[in-house]
Amino acid sequence: MKVFAWIVLAIVLFVILGMIYYLAIGKLIFKVSFGRKTLKKRVEKKNLQQQLKDLGIDLCWWDKVAFQKMEIKSVDGLQLVGHYFENNSNKTAIVVHGYGANYKEMQPYCKFFLQKKFNVLVTENRAHGQSEGECVGFGWNDRLDIVQWCKTLSDKNPENKIVLFGLSMGATAVCCAVGEDLPDNVVGAISDSAFAFGKKQIADVLSKAKVLKLFKGHLYSYLKRVHNFDIAVVDATAQLKKSKIPVLFVHGKQDNFVPPENQNILYEATPSALRAKVVVEDAGHCACYAKAGVEYEKSIIDFLRKHTTIYEK
Repeated sequence: MKVFAWIVLAIVLFVILGMIYYLAIGKLIFKVSFGRKTLKKRVEKKNLQQQLKDLGIDLCWWDKVAFQKMEIKSVDGLQLVGHYFENNSNKTAIVVHGYGANYKEMQPYCKFFLQKKFNVLVTENRAHGQSEGECVGFGWNDRLDIVQWCKTLSDKNPENKIVLFGLSMGATAVCCAVGEDLPDNVVGAISDSAFAFGKKQIADVLSKAKVLKLFKGHLYSYLKRVHNFDIAVVDATAQLKKSKIPVLFVHGKQDNFVPPENQNILYEATPSALRAKVVVEDAGHCACYAKAGVEYEKSIIDFLRKHTTIYEK
């Protein structure tokens, strides 16, 4: 009996240690990849200031423009924060930032839309900044948050026409949102540097990491078991097939973070009458505006004039 008891004890200890290992390693990898993102963490990166300069981002601009804080509840009960500027216009741009970024880094895009006489709402994605949430939505859970923002603005003014704009993960969120039941006054979407599939994007990023790539399966399992998030469901192509509004896809040809082929995959998934695309030859990830400048702005306005009703009186 003593031998049997020792065997049972050993098995129990093995299971407990296995669970501790699973949870500890999973939590560590999760924190690095899908945990909350703050501006403080971004600022602590030594190369952030140079990145901001290269992308033409002026964080001080926000001190000069009177955006008003807005808050809504997500469908799963999170308090979400956005920043709204009323420009006394009949058109509004909802601007969505990317993975790990802060809404203030969307300054060039917000400034552009304001100059083009749009009202602007720039959101803080779940698990970023002031918005609640412990798990990054990776474009999928964010899609429903975008729908909530659209409904909030539509309830405020049903006649105001809404355009969605997203960058990187924010662009994937926008692509996923167009497949949902959006208010009728949402008339178009602009996707800059989006990825098509969540699982493939994670795999591509982790493949470049020396240690993290060894725990890829562990991360997927932890996300699903602990946070009820299956990364495999992040499929922007399936959502775009259901789109009822036109979508402009912009991508840099030199993007080595989200490969340019993502643009073609997303474009081909969209109904032919509701799609347009622009390739910026020398641009890396999220650098299309910084590289193309006026041409970038022109491509957006041309798209909105040709494919949407945003400029109809």
